Amino acid sequence: LPGLAQRREDIAPNVEYELQRFAAEAQSQVRFDKEARERYLRFADSPQALWRGNFRELGSSVARMATLAEQGRITLALVEEEIARLLSDWQAVSLPATAEMAIDLFDLRQLETVLEVCRRSASLSEAGRELFAVSRLKKANPNDADRLRKYLARFGLSWESVRQRS
Repeated sequence: LPGLAQRREDIAPNVEYELQRFAAEAQSQVRFDKEARERYLRFADSPQALWRGNFRELGSSVARMATLAEQGRITLALVEEEIARLLSDWQAVSLPATAEMAIDLFDLRQLETVLEVCRRSASLSEAGRELFAVSRLKKANPNDADRLRKYLARFGLSWESVRQRS
């Protein structure tokens, strides 16, 4: 199935579904203010909204706002805070815009995965071992750290620059 970023028409119904699910679990009714709902849906459907985590990420976003909603109302201010948080999260795993424009979608998705692994790994070697877990078994002298360093360099990145953005 295509991801949420490619199925923008599913965003509004899923926002409502997630609110209903939250209400059932929390046994508490939560609603958007009219302006807040319009703003969130406008953002969620915009090119700024990357939705890398697909429906799970959308659900988490709605649940966060519902949890923080005072008296069961998701306000415009709360929506703006959530949008800022999402943009910050997405920026943390993104490449500079100029690099993204010069890379195929296939390579971009692969690089995004590599960056995510790098950010959660304690060392270059640990990240390399995870990323090259299968191919390293076929090498007499696997040097995963060197392979990863060279891969990052192809995109003008270094281990240090990736770790600084985490």
